[in-house]
Amino acid sequence: MNTIIRPSTKEDLPAIFTLFKEFSIFQKTPEKMHITLEQLIEDEQYFRCFVAVVDGQIIGYATYFFAYYSWTGRGTYLDDLYVQESHRKYGIGKQLLDKVIHHAKENNCKSVRWLVSRWNSNAIEFYKKMGAYMDDTEMTAVLPL
Repeated sequence: MNTIIRPSTKEDLPAIFTLFKEFSIFQKTPEKMHITLEQLIEDEQYFRCFVAVVDGQIIGYATYFFAYYSWTGRGTYLDDLYVQESHRKYGIGKQLLDKVIHHAKENNCKSVRWLVSRWNSNAIEFYKKMGAYMDDTEMTAVLPL
């Protein structure tokens, strides 16, 4: 399977938005998805994403942003990593994560951080194989505005 991993473009946003909806269903929390395509387009200058393209179709993505952590310094936060079910087990998720890691290193980041659902044992094992460890010291706090 020939996969291209590249930065997203404005033209990719509708396809990425469709994958956002798929991912929210996969996560079993579609009610938490509040963004609209119009908002994504409006916020495009803040949006950082790599896409996986197979046969001209976007079948996966990794969204991220740069952060600064008071204890470690500059870092990258991987917001979401998603590959359509029909394209899993071909190494595409690894290619996307590798791209984010490489980009973080190019930008002198000290770490890449992300969340993983406790129920998603496949993702946890995948991340451990990549060398990540699961820090269960903290919980996510969300304050809607």
